[in-house]
Amino acid sequence: MTTTHPADAPSNCPGTESENAGKADACVGCPNQSLCANGKGTQVDPDLELISSRLSHIKHVILILSGKGGVGKSTFASQLAFALASREYFVGLLDVDICGPSIPYMCGVEGEEVHQSITGWQPVYVEENLSVMSIAFMLPSREDAVIWRGARKNGIIKQFLKDVDWGSHLDFLIIDSPPGTSDEHITLVQCLKYCHIDGAIIVTTPQEVSLLDVRKEVHFCRQASIPVLGVVENMSGYVCPCCGNCSEIFAPTTGGALKMCQDFAICFLGKVPLDNEIALAGEKGISLFKETSTSSQGVKHLQNIVTHLLQLLNIAKE
Repeated sequence: MTTTHPADAPSNCPGTESENAGKADACVGCPNQSLCANGKGTQVDPDLELISSRLSHIKHVILILSGKGGVGKSTFASQLAFALASREYFVGLLDVDICGPSIPYMCGVEGEEVHQSITGWQPVYVEENLSVMSIAFMLPSREDAVIWRGARKNGIIKQFLKDVDWGSHLDFLIIDSPPGTSDEHITLVQCLKYCHIDGAIIVTTPQEVSLLDVRKEVHFCRQASIPVLGVVENMSGYVCPCCGNCSEIFAPTTGGALKMCQDFAICFLGKVPLDNEIALAGEKGISLFKETSTSSQGVKHLQNIVTHLLQLLNIAKE
């Protein structure tokens, strides 16, 4: 597997400055340090054109990000994919959380295998119009840990983008990334350099300790020239299954995600409360948007967020 080159990294990477290439303190430990030091880091990665060609037929590419772990990012990503599929869009869900892949479990396809054909890797189909790709499909068992250095993680992400055959028609590619702003995120920016990305949705909880890292995520997106489509405040209160009242559990001390979005002049997509229906859907790997599903408050909030997102993308179809 090949690795990406720092020439395509965000502008704050020291490897992009010729006088510091491969010599700056921040370059220590980078798998491409020797390439930069020898003047080869400025070469254009030939795989970028292949990735651009592979994803050219996909109408909308959306990244799901979070500053911290445990905020419900993958739960949101999986239910967003289910929600779009329920509205008759063709959706692909790519899990690039290499060390903590949970998307197959949350989509009810854990234990499936990836097959290869002459057109590339075939994703696992959850529904006729919803397919999933994850490193979890390639592990011998669910207990196996992925203990990889950055270069190998970057290589498998590039292969996912370059080699997965999502079919001839895909309305949405949802990319669920790990928390933070690390190797996987830089690789995504590099590999999608020549592709159209609609933007990123950042998932957070109301506490300031979570919002601190969201601010860093916003800065990362701006440095990488990725539009921020909006912020979702997850676990925003608890919905009582008996009376239906919503009580604040993680009471925000600084105004929550809404205030932060106002400060950064970015869109606030909405709140999703702690809801038993949502928790059970993730545990059982099922969609909240089947006709037989109970329409709880949490589901209604998710539906409103999806509608808001489609409006932002100027998509009229419901």
